[in-house]
Amino acid sequence: MIRLFNRKKARPEMAPEQARFPEGARLYAIGDIHGRADLLVELHQMIREDAAAYSGRKQVLYLGDYIDRGLQSRQVVEMLLDAPLEGFESIFLKGNHEQAMLDFLDYPEATAGWLSFGGRETLVSYGISITHVPMMRDMPRIAAELAEILPDDHVAFLEDGLLSWRAGDYYFVHAGVRPGVPLDAQHFEDQLWIREEFIASEANHGAVVVHGHTITPEPELRPNRIGLDTGAFHSGILTCLVLEGTEQRILQTTP
Repeated sequence: MIRLFNRKKARPEMAPEQARFPEGARLYAIGDIHGRADLLVELHQMIREDAAAYSGRKQVLYLGDYIDRGLQSRQVVEMLLDAPLEGFESIFLKGNHEQAMLDFLDYPEATAGWLSFGGRETLVSYGISITHVPMMRDMPRIAAELAEILPDDHVAFLEDGLLSWRAGDYYFVHAGVRPGVPLDAQHFEDQLWIREEFIASEANHGAVVVHGHTITPEPELRPNRIGLDTGAFHSGILTCLVLEGTEQRILQTTP
């Protein structure tokens, strides 16, 4: 299903000069997947069909949070590694959930909270089932079991995601940016975790910031930012922004 959103609905007093993506290229930016490999399969097919007649440079960018919450985290990572969209350049950003999993592997007792906001589901996808409420003393054992099971290429995928990527008048990042701080001086914790200060800001950040992380019922196309996290793990709606020149379109899976 394709839904079109018109930026003219934004308040005119905030509207900057129309953002433009580099000529000769089309980008598909995908929001938070969160362990929904089934939705990613559906959205990838929609992208293939949408781009079939396009002869320019084709890019697909993923905004991070591939894992946790949904029960197919391992399958999502395997799909992105082993079955990328043919004919597309793939760009992978890191999300806070990837960082949380990596932190749990290194510091299991200090970061045990990861299990409570999606980590349990990821463990299940890798074959680790926790049938009881784990104690703090259990965390090193669980982390060691996960480290033993995790394929090396999955670890590299989690570690190597970009914190940001910029093209034309757009800046892509998982969570957002700190208002008032230049884009090239943003701190990684803000790029992965910021929420209220960024979402509430009407500031011109120097580029239109395309992000995930903060769930909304519909994608938010604002003059200074575009939010693409539509809560796929529970809504069944995985969202993709299509950018070409000054055009902005939305593709979404059907719940």
